[in-house]
Amino acid sequence: MTTEHENALEREVWGGTVGNLPSGLVPARQVLEGRTIILEPLDPAVHGAALYQASHGSEEALRIWDYLPWGPWPSEESFLERLGQCAASFDFIWYVFRPKESGTTQGMAAFMDMSPTLGVIEIGGIWFSPEMQRTRAATEALFLMLDHAMTELRYRRMQWRCNAQNQRSRNAAARLGFKYEGIFYNHMIFKGRNRDTAWYSILDTDWPAVRKIFSAWLADDNFDAEGVAQSSLSEQMRDRPIAPRG
Repeated sequence: MTTEHENALEREVWGGTVGNLPSGLVPARQVLEGRTIILEPLDPAVHGAALYQASHGSEEALRIWDYLPWGPWPSEESFLERLGQCAASFDFIWYVFRPKESGTTQGMAAFMDMSPTLGVIEIGGIWFSPEMQRTRAATEALFLMLDHAMTELRYRRMQWRCNAQNQRSRNAAARLGFKYEGIFYNHMIFKGRNRDTAWYSILDTDWPAVRKIFSAWLADDNFDAEGVAQSSLSEQMRDRPIAPRG
């Protein structure tokens, strides 16, 4: 028979019961399509040349690699070798971004640090060509990945990690609805330099409200004839009620 002390101890030591258990599903390498963007599983033979041009074709493009743990590469050949390793990985599931307006591949991102039985997943390795940055297509690309994991595969926790000095990435996390959790100091060494890592997350309890804001912002009637958004996604995410945690 359970005593009152044992009941109190269980409440103190353990968290709440998980009623909606994770699906245990791993994201498949499949096409994800939105209004303005198509996400395709990475195929170096198909996408490699365009990705190299998008990420190495100018001084501005080379800035893409400033805060990523790898790159840039000294030649297209070495870059394609790296893409081959990415495509073969079981730990990262890489997608490339192809905006419908241009039809050319202009960026990448991956699902990573996946724990399907625990319902934890992360989007990382994100980069966009200079032409794709700060566009509706870029926002929709990340929404499609978030929606695939959180809605279709029913993950409980979506993570976002970045160099704590990378203010653009931290701003992007907040704009996309991620909640700041804190900094791991002396967390990694990349390219011979210390990295303090800022952590963000979207939980399953956050996702319905975040998804609703995304859907309204991405709707055609939110954009004028020049493709300029009529509302601020950052402001809407900032001002939304935050579900309790813990």
